[in-house]
Amino acid sequence: MFKNNSGKLLVYASTDVPRKKRLASVRTATEETAKLLKMDFEVVKFRNSSSQIYVYYECGDGGEPIPLYCDKGKMGDLQEICATLRKMMFVLSFHPKHSALKQVRSVIMRAS
Repeated sequence: MFKNNSGKLLVYASTDVPRKKRLASVRTATEETAKLLKMDFEVVKFRNSSSQIYVYYECGDGGEPIPLYCDKGKMGDLQEICATLRKMMFVLSFHPKHSALKQVRSVIMRAS
């Protein structure tokens, strides 16, 4: 369910490599950021031997998802992941193609 027209955050993780704690950390950070920005989020499982977990932003117009975060195969701190996601969303809010994010810019700034 889309909560607004700002898009969606997607967590991409391979089904082949066990990393439940890392995935839980990235998923929680992404979910918190999505709630803060009134967006949806989704976990996308794919078959690949990659041990990295990625977070992408997908705008509502069906364009290519934009990479926001990669865990580089290491456990990340929840607050650090949240801060990285907010910083990337803040930068995207200035891009003319993602003008819907301009509406949430003040929310991003307050949370930082």
